[in-house]
Order: sequence, then structure tokens, then C-alpha cells
Amino acid sequence: MKKILIAAVTLCSAITFGQGSTDYGNGLKLNLNPEGNKFIRFIAWNQVWMRSSQMNPGTMIGDASTTTQEDISLRRLRILAYAQISPRYMIVTHFGINNQTFTNGGAAGTSGTGGYGAGKKPGLFFHDAWNEYAVVLPKEGKPFSLSIGAGLHYYMGLSRMTMASTLNFLTIDAPIFNWPLIDNSDQFARQVGIFAKGKYNKLEYRFSLNKPFSTNIDVLAKNTSGNYVNAENTSFDNNGNTKWSKAGYVEYQFLDKEANLLPFKVGTYLGTKKVFNIGAGFYTAPNGTRSRNSDLTVSKHDINLFSGDVFLDMPIGAKEKKMAVTAYSVYYNYNFGPNYLRNIGIMNEGIADATFTGAKALAGPGNAQPMIGTGSIWYTQAGFLIPNKNEKPKVRIQPYLAYTNKNFDALKKSSNQFDLGTNLFLDGHHAKLTAQYSNRPVYTTVDHIDGYKGEFLLQLQVYL
Repeated sequence: MKKILIAAVTLCSAITFGQGSTDYGNGLKLNLNPEGNKFIRFIAWNQVWMRSSQMNPGTMIGDASTTTQEDISLRRLRILAYAQISPRYMIVTHFGINNQTFTNGGAAGTSGTGGYGAGKKPGLFFHDAWNEYAVVLPKEGKPFSLSIGAGLHYYMGLSRMTMASTLNFLTIDAPIFNWPLIDNSDQFARQVGIFAKGKYNKLEYRFSLNKPFSTNIDVLAKNTSGNYVNAENTSFDNNGNTKWSKAGYVEYQFLDKEANLLPFKVGTYLGTKKVFNIGAGFYTAPNGTRSRNSDLTVSKHDINLFSGDVFLDMPIGAKEKKMAVTAYSVYYNYNFGPNYLRNIGIMNEGIADATFTGAKALAGPGNAQPMIGTGSIWYTQAGFLIPNKNEKPKVRIQPYLAYTNKNFDALKKSSNQFDLGTNLFLDGHHAKLTAQYSNRPVYTTVDHIDGYKGEFLLQLQVYL
């Protein structure tokens, strides 16, 4: 029991230190016995965004056409709790809201007028809810550990960033295509199923078997004019009576071992660990999409997604300078069926302007862009923690750069995108400001990019 208690305290300390602050301690933790090895821990975080965005051509907000938009919004408001009353048993619950703006993100069924508008009173929902049992406990000197669990979970395989923590990104946010099923056949990057996780020496593994959520786009649907709504030989999300999906991710941790109590992968350790990992993952789902053939028959297509990635985070230079470098690169190969393409705009407030006569963006109005599709994506990010010689530095600065290349079958021209920003850490990841400029392509035809639009973001994050 004493060894288990020491291990639990060491793990909590490692998690805290990894957030770049030594003042947080064990956080909001309620001990259920004097030894502290039976407990409930709570984590709460808020991310507030201010934005200035260039809109896609053909955008209207409210009742006016516009080319720019400024706003303030709630990107994430979350609470996570996990409880352990035995070294072998754990229960995890995670709930909150996402993406509330002044025009959207509110409760389902609300209108855009009156006291209860479309942007108000968003409904809380569970992001995670699972039970877990440690079959083989991690012990000092023992190379193998194994836990199994079941419920609504985040062990979705594919890549490190597919299971990223939203508390400690290097950039202001994830690039979104790292969650390729987002809110289609998953519930905010989660599915219901069973999973197995563990380690063998420096190898960490995660596998899951899940029941995807149902999708039902009718590829034979027609509009009031009698024309087909969806294009021929183009895949759309319709999985019928869903088949079981399979997912997995394996990585080799060459240097320090990372904690795997929870599934959430750290984006940047701010030099508090020496980490170098290489990983690979997959996600497969039979008959996940459908398309219409020229003879009006319907074809079903399997979803097969694969990735390989590498992650580096370590201090550099003289120890007293407290410099660090963080880098991550991932290659995705996505196959959702022929010509599958999904356009997404984060907290998109734009609607189509029917009076616009110019060339409109294929992705639609607002800040939408081609985000996910059959094809390939290469994404790389890197950041540098600027030196600070103070013994216990509070304010730290970390500039970063990210690059994305998307090459989708449905578009005849690939795109190149950049994110440039900096983190201003007031107290590690527990209190930070992040400023970022991002660009996105505007396709007006499948083989023509009519320039790039920009978006400036400012985020205030507090995490306790």
C-alpha cells in the first residue's frame, strides 16, 4: 500500500510539473482516506476567444453582407472528474460546453430572436464517461501494464493529436482534422466502446473497439426542383446500422516515459520532461459512407484512416536559462470513399448571402474551409521557450509556427496553410494568453484557390 501511495503522489507531481507550474500541487483533490490513495480529483478550465476574421466571399452576418468580423466567444468551458477508491478501479466523467458565440452554440430548438436566442443557454453534455479496471498494475521493475475500460471514451487511436489534451496545446488549438470524425460518427471526438491501454517497457499502446454513432445523409435525396442534392460518385456520411469500428495507436518513448493515467496527450511540457516519441495509428469502420452511382444504385465504402507521427519536447542549452524546444509532425492518409470532402469553420457565424453575385467560396460562407477528406494531410508545428534566468520564473514566452499541407482527391489543387503565434504563460498552462494568426485557402472552383483569408485569435485560458 505504501508503494502505491508513493506512486500516486509521484504521478500527481509529474502531471503538475508537466503543466509548467510547481504551485498547483495536487489541484482540486478530495481525499477519501487519510493516506490519500482513495480520492476524487476535479479539473476545470475555460478558454475564451477574441477574433478578427476575414470572411469568405458571399458571407452575410445578421442582415448585412460583410467581408470581416470581430467577436468574442467561448471556445471551451469544461469540468472533468475522476475517482479512484482502489488502485484497480477508476471512473471518469467529463462534461461541459463548446463553441458559444453571439449567434450560435445555444440550446437545440431555440430561435434567433427574443430573450432566448440561438446563441444562448447551450446544453451541457458528456464528453467522456467510462469505467476502467487495471488488470495488470504498473509496478516498479515490471515492464508490462494493462487496463481495460468501457463507455464513452477518448482512446480513439490514429495519432497523438487525435487524443490531444485541450489544456496544453502548443498552438492556440488543434488543427481539427486530427479529429476526422468530429461530431459525425463520434460525439465530440469520442465513441462508445471498450478499450485496452498499457505499457511494455518504453512501448505504449492503446486499442479500442467501438460502435460509431449513426449518420444518415441520403445520397439519393432531391430538392424541390427535382435535382439531386448530393453529387454523383461522391461519398457522404451514411453508415446505416453501424458496424464496429476499430482503432489503435502505438508509440515508442525513447526518453522519459509519459503518464497514461488518462488518455490526454500533452502538447508541450515547457521543458519539464525530455520526451522523444515515434508513433503510428489507425481507425477503420466498415460501410462508413455511401455514394450514388450513375445508374442510381448506391455504393458503400469503408473508412480507413492511418497516420504516423513524431513528438519532441526537451530543455536545451544551459540549465539555468530554462530554454526548451517542442516539435510535432504527423502524416495522415484518409480514405472515406471517393471524393469525400467536409468543410468546417470553427464557431462559424456566417450565412450565405443570396444577393452576392461574385465567385463564392466552395466551402461556404464565414470562415469555413476544406478541413477533412479522402486524401492526405501533413501537419508540423514547432515552438521555442525563450530563456528566463529567474529561479522560479512565472511569466514565460513561447513563440511557435505551424504548417499544413492538404491534398484532397475532391480538390485538384493542394493547399498550404500557416499558423504563427506565441504563448504568454502567466503560470504555466494554468493561466496563459495565446495570440495567433492563421490563414486558410478559398477555393472558388475545385482547381483554383482564389487567395487566402486570415484570422487573428486571442485566447485567455485558466485551468485549475
